[in-house]
Amino acid sequence: MRPGRGALMAGAAATVGVVAVIVGVSASLAMVGAAAVVAQRTGGTADAAALAAADTASGAVSGIPCEQALRVAEAGGAHLAACDVDGLVATITVTGAYGGISFDAHSRAGPPDASTP
Repeated sequence: MRPGRGALMAGAAATVGVVAVIVGVSASLAMVGAAAVVAQRTGGTADAAALAAADTASGAVSGIPCEQALRVAEAGGAHLAACDVDGLVATITVTGAYGGISFDAHSRAGPPDASTP
């Protein structure tokens, strides 16, 4: 006995529904994953900018510490939000964004014997 037309249509509708849910969940997970990657890159950019500023403050690299931090932040696709150099210690804040979500990352670099606040 052959299934009726109604049974075939119900099966097709269920299949379309399942596929739509899978596509929606996959797209959501891809967006969350991409946002996590941007957040990690922003953190790495903050670390690199702080190291550049600290190296400049120590004289290992020529230039002005916050200008070097700005150059590194822009190269990393981030915006330098704050730069504070106290002696040989540089404290940096950079911001990045993905899909309307803003990420802030803070980093501090200096010699190992620098006192922590």
